[in-house]
Amino acid sequence: MEVNLEVAKSLGLLEEEYNKIIETLGRTPTFTELSIYSVMWSEHCSYKNSIAELKKLPRSGGKLLVSAGEENAGLIDIGDGLAVAFKIESHNHPSAVEPFQGAATGVGGILRDIFTMGARPIAALNSLRFGNIIKKSETDSEDNIERSKFLFEKVVEGIGHYGNCFGVPTVSGEVYFEECYQDNPLVNAMAVGIVKHNETATAKASGAGNPVFIVGSSTGKDGIHGATFASEEISEESESKRPNVQVGDPFTEKLLLEATLEIIKSGIVVGIQDMGAAGITCSTSEMSAKGNCGMKINLNKVPLRDKNMSAFEIMLSESQERMLVVIKKGEEQKAIDIFKKWDLNCVQIGEVIDEPNVKIYFDEILVADIPAQSLVLGGDAPVYIREKKSPSYLNEKQNFDFNTLKHPNDLNQITLKLLSSPNITNKNWVYRQYDTQVRTNTVLLPGCDSSVIRIKGTEKALSMKVDCNSKYVYLNPYKGGMIAVSECARNVICSGGEPLGITNCLNFGNPYNPEVYFQFSEALRGMGDACKKFNTPVTGGNVSFYNQSKDYAVFPTPTIGVIGLIENVKNVTTSYFKNEGDVILLLGVQNSSELGGSEYLNHIHNLVTGDAPDLNLEYEFNLQSALLSIIKNNLINSAHDISDGGLSVALSECIVMNQNNPVGCEVNIDLKFGKHSEYFGETQSRVIISCDKNNLPKIKSIADKYSVEIKNIGTVTGKKLKINNDIELNINDIYNTYYQSLENIMNN
Repeated sequence: MEVNLEVAKSLGLLEEEYNKIIETLGRTPTFTELSIYSVMWSEHCSYKNSIAELKKLPRSGGKLLVSAGEENAGLIDIGDGLAVAFKIESHNHPSAVEPFQGAATGVGGILRDIFTMGARPIAALNSLRFGNIIKKSETDSEDNIERSKFLFEKVVEGIGHYGNCFGVPTVSGEVYFEECYQDNPLVNAMAVGIVKHNETATAKASGAGNPVFIVGSSTGKDGIHGATFASEEISEESESKRPNVQVGDPFTEKLLLEATLEIIKSGIVVGIQDMGAAGITCSTSEMSAKGNCGMKINLNKVPLRDKNMSAFEIMLSESQERMLVVIKKGEEQKAIDIFKKWDLNCVQIGEVIDEPNVKIYFDEILVADIPAQSLVLGGDAPVYIREKKSPSYLNEKQNFDFNTLKHPNDLNQITLKLLSSPNITNKNWVYRQYDTQVRTNTVLLPGCDSSVIRIKGTEKALSMKVDCNSKYVYLNPYKGGMIAVSECARNVICSGGEPLGITNCLNFGNPYNPEVYFQFSEALRGMGDACKKFNTPVTGGNVSFYNQSKDYAVFPTPTIGVIGLIENVKNVTTSYFKNEGDVILLLGVQNSSELGGSEYLNHIHNLVTGDAPDLNLEYEFNLQSALLSIIKNNLINSAHDISDGGLSVALSECIVMNQNNPVGCEVNIDLKFGKHSEYFGETQSRVIISCDKNNLPKIKSIADKYSVEIKNIGTVTGKKLKINNDIELNINDIYNTYYQSLENIMNN
C-alpha cells in the first residue's frame, strides 16, 4: 500500500505527526511502520496530551521502590523483605461495545501487569460507572435504561468470570449511575500483588545477543488497533469495531501466571513485559527504549491462530495472555522447558541488538526499522499542552440559589429514598457474583469502608479501596481532585491501614476541548496537592480520554486506588456498630450548611449543582492522623466515613452493615443550619466512631493532640435509627431498603 498523508490521517495521526515520522526516519515510512507509529503515538500509549499535566503528581518518595512509569506496576516496600505491587487501568471503550469481553480482558490485563513484576496477585478491585438504571428524567428513555442495565449486567459478569476462573478474590469496588455515562461506561480494574524484594522483575531489555521470546497464547486478529480505538470518541461507527475488542482466557492466564513466576524465580530472565495495548509493537519498543538498546524480530516465528496475518496485523494484535521475555543467552532450553511444563508457547522470535532501532522482518523482508526512543513516552513521542478554558457551566452551578429548593418534609422518607438510590444502596447484587474469599486471605469482605487482605506468613495486612465522587469533580475540578484522594485515604484508614501510595485512572472527555482540558488540569492539581500533603506518591496508573459521544461527555472521573498497610491484623477495624451501650462519636468537622454535589440533590431533586464541599487539607491530614492513632491504640470498635447521603445514611449503614447482628442507635446533634443540610449534606473530614465509654478520655486526648474536633452524639442501642426527634426508622425498614433495592431494580 502506498503511504501518504491521507493514509496517516485514517490511522489517527495528525499532519504534523506524519511529517515528524518522515523527519525521524529520513524517508517515507512503510505501512507497517506507519501502523506502529499510529498506535504508539495514540493517546492510549503515548499520553501525548496528558504527560505534561501528570508531572503535577508526586511520582517518587515515601516507601516507593520504583518511580512511576518505570515498570509494569507500582512497587512499595511493606517491610520484612516484601513489597506490594498495584495498578489500575481502564477498559472503557471495549466495554461499551462488548461489555463481557471488554471487562474480562480489562481484568486480565491488569493482573498481567502485576505478575510480570514477579508479584503474585492477591486481590482485584474495580470502579464501574453506567447510565441511569432507573428513570430520573424525561431524557431517560426505556431503551437507555435497558441498555445501561445490560451493560452493567454483562460487565459484572465479565469481571466475575475472569477473576473467579483465574483464582483471585475481587474484594472491593464502587458502582455509580449517572446519565452522562450512558454512551461511555467506565470500567476501571485494579490489581494488587505481593513479591519479595529479591524476586522482582524489570521491563528493560539489555545484553546484545540475548534471545527474545514470545510466551503464552498464540496471536490472532483480535484487538488490532485497540489502542487507536481507545483514543477516539464513541460514535455510531464504534459498534463496527468489535474486532478491536480482545477475547480473554482466564484459564490460560492462570497457567501463564505460574510459568511467569517460575521463570522469574529461576534467575534467567533479563526483562519481561505484558503484551497489552499495541501488543508486540508496544513491548518491543518500550523494553528496548528502557534498556537503551534495540531488537531484531522475525514475525514469521510468532505462533499464530490465523495463518493469514500480515506484518502490521501481527505487530498490532492485542491477543490476550501473551508476554515478551528477554532471556539470558544460553538459558533458552530452560525457558522452553518451564513454559512447556505449563503447556504454553515459548518461541524465540528475535534477539537484543546493540543498536537503537527495533528491526522487524517478515518473509525475510525488513518491514520496519524504527528508533525505539522515537516511539515511546519519555522518548521522542509527541507531547502537547492543550488549550484550557474554565467550563461555562461552573459559574452558574457554583452560584446556585439553594433558597429556591422546596425540601420534602418527611425526613424518614428521604433517608429511605437515599438508601434505595443506586449510587448508595448496598451492591451485594454485584459482589456476590465475585469470589471474594479464594486463597482464604480476605479479612474484610466488600461492604465496609475498605477491604482487607491478610499477608500470609506475617502479622501484616493490606487495606485497599477505589473511590471517586465524580459529581464533585464536575462541580469543582480542583476540590473534587483533592476530595477523591482524601476520601479514598480516609476509607483505608477507617479499616486500620496507613496509606502508602496511590494509583489512578483518569477518565475524561476529549482533550482537544478546552473545557475538558481545564477539568483535567485542575483535577490533577487537586490530586497532587493532596498526595503531597499525605505523602502518598503516585505509583502509576492510566489516562483515558475521549470518553464522550455526540450526546454526552462523562463527568471528569479521576478514580483513585489507595493501598494501606496494617502492621498487625489485630488492628483491623470494621464500619458497623457492635455493642449495646457503646458511645457514638463524631470525629472531625461538626456542622455545615453544604448541600452542593450531594446525593440528596441528585436523587431527591434530580440536580447536580452547587459547589463541591470544602476541604481543608491540613485539617484532613490531622483527622486521618488522629483516627489512625486511635485505631492503633485499640480504642474504638468501629469507624465509618461520612460520605454519599450524609449523616443519616452513614448512621443507617453503621446499623445494618453487619447483616448477622444489626443494632440501632439514638443520636442527638445540635442543629446550627437547616435540617436537610445537617442530615444529608456531605461535608468532608468527618468519621463516625463507636467505643466503650471508658475509652473516651484517651480518645479525646488524641483528638486534642491533633486539633481535631470530637463530640459525643449518641449511643448504640435498640432496634431503630433515631436522630433527634426528626428521624426514626426501624432496622427492618433500613435493612430491606439497603439490601434489596439494587436487586429489585435489576430484576424488573
